[in-house]
Amino acid sequence: MKFDSLSLNVNEDDQQFELQIDQHTALIAYRVLDTHTLALDHTEVPEELEGQGIASALVEKTFQYLDDNQLKLVPNCSFVRTYLERHPDWKRLVA
Repeated sequence: MKFDSLSLNVNEDDQQFELQIDQHTALIAYRVLDTHTLALDHTEVPEELEGQGIASALVEKTFQYLDDNQLKLVPNCSFVRTYLERHPDWKRLVA
């Protein structure tokens, strides 16, 4: 993946996972459901960055963060659900 060098920012104030690319921010908006579960509600990539695989990189990095922190997810976002279908190994994170 060409986005390995990008680090995931966990913006707790705005409740979103973020990747900064140039002057743009790709994000996954989330809600805390309980101490171990987050609802992933919306994935957004700036128009200038669409079609480059950034949303997939963002989901992958978010899933890795959740896994590393023993968190579960509720996939409310259609992109996240599609990603899970294509990468069933991550379904272990679904609450």
